[in-house]
Amino acid sequence: MAQIFVMGAGGFGIALAVTAHRLGHHLTLWSPFPQEVELLNATREHQRLLPGVRIPDDIAVTTSLEEISRQDLVIVATPSSAVRQTAKRLAERINADTTVVCTSKGLEAGSYKLLCDVLGEELPGNRHVMLSGPSHAEELARGVPTAVVAASRHREAAEYVQDTLGGESLRIYVSDDVLGVELGGALKNVIALAAGILDGLEAGDNTKAALMTRGIAEIARLGVALGARSETFAGLSGVGDLIVTCASIHSRNRRCGMLIGQGMEPAKAVEKIGATVEGYSCTKIAWELRQKHSVAMPIVEQMYAVLYQGKDPKEAVRDLMHRPSRHESEAVWILSQ
Repeated sequence: MAQIFVMGAGGFGIALAVTAHRLGHHLTLWSPFPQEVELLNATREHQRLLPGVRIPDDIAVTTSLEEISRQDLVIVATPSSAVRQTAKRLAERINADTTVVCTSKGLEAGSYKLLCDVLGEELPGNRHVMLSGPSHAEELARGVPTAVVAASRHREAAEYVQDTLGGESLRIYVSDDVLGVELGGALKNVIALAAGILDGLEAGDNTKAALMTRGIAEIARLGVALGARSETFAGLSGVGDLIVTCASIHSRNRRCGMLIGQGMEPAKAVEKIGATVEGYSCTKIAWELRQKHSVAMPIVEQMYAVLYQGKDPKEAVRDLMHRPSRHESEAVWILSQ
């Protein structure tokens, strides 16, 4: 059995810890916040994020990193904005033979770097694996059958994560397209915010289905332009994650979008959700990337205008519907430009 250290005691960190514990592994759950650790040790439950999910008594909950050097696997389960800082903490103690898994979904603001590359800069001696796919913590923690993908530039590392964390309730596939897996996991949050806005506007199923379909086309278009494989976006980290994030009540991005669609200012909606809404910051990153690489991403353009320029969501929908006619096949209209 493996020694596993989970960095981040939020919903997904706890869900993975509980899931790995069912497989017989030895778990440590870490948080940088002493009050959070004290509360989790006292109640053995994250009552706000995962009510009713008990943290087994033999999972240590701590603010200490002293045990890092003894771990087989370290899981970074923090918001994307905290990945570099978390990796810097690890660098002081981690052994080179420890595999590092990252479950965060996003790109580093300013640098546009993949989180795998952020880990590579801060932890150059370790092997890194990105775990992504349709996996709400609320369901994974309760043993609901879930499938995800482990992506790495080191096949042995991805297969190690597959063998170590995979079990009755968690099926893990492997991929070497780290770029595609990360982009799919990050950019689907933008579309999920848009889907929530449509729900807030009571736009209907037809509109939402169109948004999701054209949304994955935009994500794939940018991904391919950056060097990812198109088929990755038809997989778990692409369309799979897009479906669950756009449709589920558990999705923070969707819930935030609903508030915006109902008339709340975007920044206030993010604040009201009270947890990380990755799609808000990722919209700005996606907008900047599409400009840098001259990629057509009309949904991203309209989302940027709504979130950062005060555009009325209803006007954004109208503008999308009145765009010039296109052929659905990407190859046909791209080659005809």
